[in-house]
Amino acid sequence: MLLTLGAFLLAIALLVAVHEWGHFAMARACGVKVLKFSIGFGPRLVAWTSKRSGTVYQIGLLPLGGFVKMLDEREEPVAADQLPFAFNRKPLRSRAAVVAAGPLANLFLAVILYACVNWMGVSEPQALVAKPEAASVAEKAGFTGGERIVQIGFSGDSLEPVASFEDFRWWLTRAALGSKSLQLQYQTADDAELREVQLSFDQLDLTNADATMFRAIGFVSPYVPAWIGALTQGGAAEAAGLKPDDLVLQVDGMRIADAAQLRASIRSSGAHAVPQPQQWRIERGGAQRTLTVTPRQEQEAAQTIGRVGASIGRAPAMVKVRYGPWAGIQKAGSKTWEVSALTLRMMGQIVIGQASVRNLSGPITIADYAGRSAAMGLEQFMVFLALISISLGVLNLLPLPILDGGHLMYYCWEGVTGNAVSETWLSRLQRVGLALLLVMMSIAIFNDLSRLLS
Repeated sequence: MLLTLGAFLLAIALLVAVHEWGHFAMARACGVKVLKFSIGFGPRLVAWTSKRSGTVYQIGLLPLGGFVKMLDEREEPVAADQLPFAFNRKPLRSRAAVVAAGPLANLFLAVILYACVNWMGVSEPQALVAKPEAASVAEKAGFTGGERIVQIGFSGDSLEPVASFEDFRWWLTRAALGSKSLQLQYQTADDAELREVQLSFDQLDLTNADATMFRAIGFVSPYVPAWIGALTQGGAAEAAGLKPDDLVLQVDGMRIADAAQLRASIRSSGAHAVPQPQQWRIERGGAQRTLTVTPRQEQEAAQTIGRVGASIGRAPAMVKVRYGPWAGIQKAGSKTWEVSALTLRMMGQIVIGQASVRNLSGPITIADYAGRSAAMGLEQFMVFLALISISLGVLNLLPLPILDGGHLMYYCWEGVTGNAVSETWLSRLQRVGLALLLVMMSIAIFNDLSRLLS
């Protein structure tokens, strides 16, 4: 709990600081006098004033936002000798640059974070796929589990090497949500010859970018052989003579492709009746033998399942993914661009009803992911920060009143017509923008609570 809270507060404070620093740095570069730079809202925890510039720097009690207060005649009277430094007196291009600098700083931060992860390297599961879900795209394409994905690309484009299973999932995400087809080259566990197949996602209902989407595609998790792990004393596995490190090959003559399939088979054996004895073909010490295993029926929450009293599977085979200095920056820039485009496309699909509003997440989900990623190590926490920074940058660039993108929309109007938006219309649009933002936040928090209670 403390790790989750600490990681969440650190993430929000850092992302807000970078966003506001973007506005602050560009304002200074454009000759605008900055009166106050604040990280956080509410009562001041600490504050100090720059003797050179007169800017007040402060940290507020609530680190869920921040602001940069600039000299502006629309907010308070400005002395005649200070008018050249007022924001409202600056040319249109300078005002637009100051407003756009905040979201762009978040996108730049994402590039830096991704680049650092690429240079440091991160351990990820190898691009070996588990047995696909029944009736999924992958099963229809002939995948049975254990295949190694070697190269991949959108149909019509050149193929690229697949670095890891996470890299493969990212290709699947972009293709599915972008309604594109994928061309894959892969090897089976028994044959090193490259095989090629095309995956099309046109017929899938992909309104939710979650685990449901990957189950429909068929590739949910990386491949893990059906190894027997620790045994429960007095359990069905121990009674049958199973031992740790046994590899399960067949159950009642059915080939077991991986650990996920074996777990599903065991659970389903007790779903409707008392499980019957099963003939398990295993490999132990290089030799094969057959054991009779009888799963036991147990209650889990509101459903009845089968259990054998043993952990199934191990950690997947891992690979260290690391890039050189220039390749790391290139990959970081491409990833930031792709995630930004995907985020924007998803938001557009939500607006027109092609994607579910359940894809919106709020502070509870963000805090949960912050804690999980922090527990997994620095690299994963940096990846999480990059994703949230991109979301913050893209969200703020949307042409909604009250957001930075709304102000840029006003400046576009001023650039085209030569006239600034009137104060009356500014007031009306700000109220509309605030209402829309509150609706979005309410939906996001409702989604958070639904996930938490489900």
